[in-house]
Amino acid sequence: MSPQRPAVAPGKRARGSVGPSATGAVARSLLTGGAVAFPGRTAALVATSLLSAAAAIALPALLGRSLDLVLAGAADAGPWLALCAALVVADVACDAASARLAGTLTAHSAARTRRRAFGHLLAAGPRVAGRFTSGDLVTRLTANVTEAAAAPAIAAAAVPAVVLPVGALVALALTDLWTVAVFAAGAPLMVLLVRAFARDTSAGVAEYQQVQGNIAARLVEALEGARSVAAAGTTERERARILAPLPELAAQGRRMWHVYGRAVARGAVLLPLLETGVLAVGGLRVAAGYMSVGELLAALRYAALAAGLGAVVGQLSGLLRSRAAAGRAAEALAAPVVAYGRRGLPGDGCGRLEFRDVSVVRDGRPVLRGVGLVVPGGATLALVGRSGSGKTALAQLPGRLADPDTGTVFLDGVPVAEIEREVLRREVGYAFERPALFGTTVRDSIAFGPYAPPLAEVCAAARAAGADAFVRRLPGGYGTPLKRAPLSGGEAQRLGLARAFAHAGRLLVLDDATSSLDSVTERQVARALLHQVRPGTRLVVAHRASSAARADLVAWLDDGRIRAVGPHAALWALPEYRAVFAADDDPAHVPDCVRPHAAADDGRAGRQGTPGELAQGHGPVGGTP
Repeated sequence: MSPQRPAVAPGKRARGSVGPSATGAVARSLLTGGAVAFPGRTAALVATSLLSAAAAIALPALLGRSLDLVLAGAADAGPWLALCAALVVADVACDAASARLAGTLTAHSAARTRRRAFGHLLAAGPRVAGRFTSGDLVTRLTANVTEAAAAPAIAAAAVPAVVLPVGALVALALTDLWTVAVFAAGAPLMVLLVRAFARDTSAGVAEYQQVQGNIAARLVEALEGARSVAAAGTTERERARILAPLPELAAQGRRMWHVYGRAVARGAVLLPLLETGVLAVGGLRVAAGYMSVGELLAALRYAALAAGLGAVVGQLSGLLRSRAAAGRAAEALAAPVVAYGRRGLPGDGCGRLEFRDVSVVRDGRPVLRGVGLVVPGGATLALVGRSGSGKTALAQLPGRLADPDTGTVFLDGVPVAEIEREVLRREVGYAFERPALFGTTVRDSIAFGPYAPPLAEVCAAARAAGADAFVRRLPGGYGTPLKRAPLSGGEAQRLGLARAFAHAGRLLVLDDATSSLDSVTERQVARALLHQVRPGTRLVVAHRASSAARADLVAWLDDGRIRAVGPHAALWALPEYRAVFAADDDPAHVPDCVRPHAAADDGRAGRQGTPGELAQGHGPVGGTP
């Protein structure tokens, strides 16, 4: 046993945590990913937007020139009017093309970003997903990712929203300097208005999306526990709990609309004043003979375009929503994916498993503390301890469902972090207490894994797990669609066991995978595991004394440390050990529990150890050699 020590050195970030710089980089990638992935579509959207803006800027000057020619009775006014009509048609065509390109770019970018987001989250492992509630995580990976993916299209559409007023202001200056001077006098007020809108909107959007995530999280929780809610008769209470954040959501929504409405209202006051000033000065200039009527028309139109604050505010609002959404999505996607090595496993390896000075920290709390443990190849080791002692955390490490913060885990002498991904997934299998069943049919759910075994192996695995009989009673047998196969908790657990048995490698981890089985079925599965499943090392998270009794060895965990290692029969002499199984402490169980497993006498487990040695943490394999 190793002495107690801090699991993570002071000042160091725990493994798997993410810094703000990484989150910011992921957020920027989400915002720009669509433009990088679809450069041609993005360039076409920018080009059509710019052409539309150019046509809108050129049109007032042409209209003014045409008006002057018509008023003068010139014979060559016709071509100018035709050119104006052509510009109008071109503007409409560019707008239509921009709308189509923006829609397709957003759709393709969102689909690509969602695929990458889900792939990244799965590759990062369950520890990352466990940092968020299911509903909140779904919101981040669907609605927030989609809003972030819309940023390239919004930015491209924002090009004319910016180019148009700037170009109109330049054209107004070329038309008449006095009119542009009047307009420029109010420009600082417009800048302040837009800046205040951006500041207030950013905070409101982030809070609004956070409340949306909270509601989604509560809804998913209620749906997952729908039977419990119905049985308890608390439907109305749950509905009230789910909808409790709605007033806050409404308040945030009203706040955003208030910010938007305030900006529009101020613009509605400021912009007509600017246009009126341009009209007054322009009228005086026409009366003095310095401007023509057509130039006045152009000046008024350019003033209106230069004052196009509504379009700017709308596009800015969209960009701010995308940025806030990207920040929320990045919090779930910034964690690095699990990096696998390129090493294989020795062909003659028997599944020897070693934990060397392993520590794990969760949310700043040590879960495992300097664990040293060796599991002989081919042996079955039961992990026993009270809730929160670290059993599941330890069981997750061999298959890299989580990585230790310090220390190393070895499989047949090779650090698991250096093993090639395909090799590790093929050689380390898991069965869980509540298995998630994937696939279209029952057969698919058992065959689901790193490779698809043939039907004969699927059926053999189902027989070993005690599932073959009830599967054959289904309407379509192994071909029955999962959604049409009503499964009890025990039946679903047996399918999960069958899936693990069908892909059994040199190490099989059973994380309380028989908890829903009755005692008879559990014994049948245990016998089948010995004789019908590929031989190998077994790591069993045990909550029942009967499960621990059938193991070759037991590792007794207490507060993240190995308290003792030895056969169940020897440990049973310790009152503290028996107290772990208080729920199963029935006299009927005692004879089976204290009977030494036959495997303990075949030389694989070494000497048994005295109760005194076991209580001090000294067992046949307790500690790193």
